[in-house]
This record gives sequence, structure tokens and C-alpha cells, in this order.
Amino acid sequence: MPQPVPRRLVLASTSVFRRELLARLDIPFETADPGTDEAELAGESPAATAERLSLAKAKAVAARFPDALIIGSDQVAYLGERRFGKPLTHERAVEQLRLMRSHTVIFHTGLCLFDSRTGNAQVRGVPTEVVFRPLTDAEIERYLRKEQPYHCAGSAKSEGLGISLLSAMRGDDPNALIGLPLIALCEMLREAGIAVP
Repeated sequence: MPQPVPRRLVLASTSVFRRELLARLDIPFETADPGTDEAELAGESPAATAERLSLAKAKAVAARFPDALIIGSDQVAYLGERRFGKPLTHERAVEQLRLMRSHTVIFHTGLCLFDSRTGNAQVRGVPTEVVFRPLTDAEIERYLRKEQPYHCAGSAKSEGLGISLLSAMRGDDPNALIGLPLIALCEMLREAGIAVP
């Protein structure tokens, strides 16, 4: 009996962290740069921003992959009304960590699985509560000099030395904090007919 041709799977991201996470599922995939404007919209909640951008990233590469399942993901870190993006500089990373110390910061990860054949989109949000220790300025400085997490939202890499800055994490999937909620993604892939495992 002939086997169905497997669907092409595309990760709409240039993130090495997301690529490494997706590789854990042992499913062949390709990557594509979505080149999406990641600006928030006026009056948009952090959760809505992350989920909208996950869909936008997936749709941005759909024309290049007309018969594929495309994964988009985006993350917004926030504390109250303040959002924490990628700091890009040492000075901004210091400022972020000073503001986050002794607080619980929400890292909301939006996830989309877009079927470019049908136009169907599954979109979810996976929040993670991250409790930062009461960090000293010296600890912040030592951490940043060692790990240089200037391309990570919130200036802390939980999969690396950044774990030492935290006192607790609460959420449904530890992978969400790194940038790709694999538990939710597996559910979406199964819904789309992809066998996992």
C-alpha cells in the first residue's frame, strides 16, 4: 500500500534556538526568513502581539511554500505595562534586568501552524511566569559579561547561565520560554496529520 507523501514543514524563523528546539522532534524541516515587522499595534496587549506576529511570520513565507505546513512563533516579555524586547546593547540589558529583578515577568509565546495549501491557521499563546531573584548590580554585570544575551527578549537565557538569575518558573512547557512551545506544536502537528512521534 503506498504511503502518503509527507507534508513539507517550514520554520518561519532565523532563530538558532527555535531551529534547535524543532530539531528535537526528528521531523525534516526547512527554515525561511519571514522578514516581518515586529512592531506592536496601538492598544494591543502583549499576548495579542505575540499571537498576531506568530501568524504574520508564518503567512509571510507562505507564497514561497504553497503546499507546506509553516510554523511561526513570536515572544513578548512584559511586566505590567512595560514590555521587554531584545536589548541589543549592554546598557539596555542592564536596564532591563534592573527593572525585572525581584519581579515576576510574563513571557508570552505565540505559536502558529499555518497550512499554506488550505489557508487554515492554528494559533495559540503559551505564557510562562518567570520570577527573577533580587539581583545585585554586580550579579547583573557578571552575568551579562559572561553570556551576552543581547538578542534575547528580557536579557536572560534560561537555557544557559540565565537560569541562575531566576528563583522560579511556572508554565505548561519549558520550551516556550526558549521560543518554541513544543508540547502545543506537537498537538498542532498531529491535528494537521503529522505523526509525532
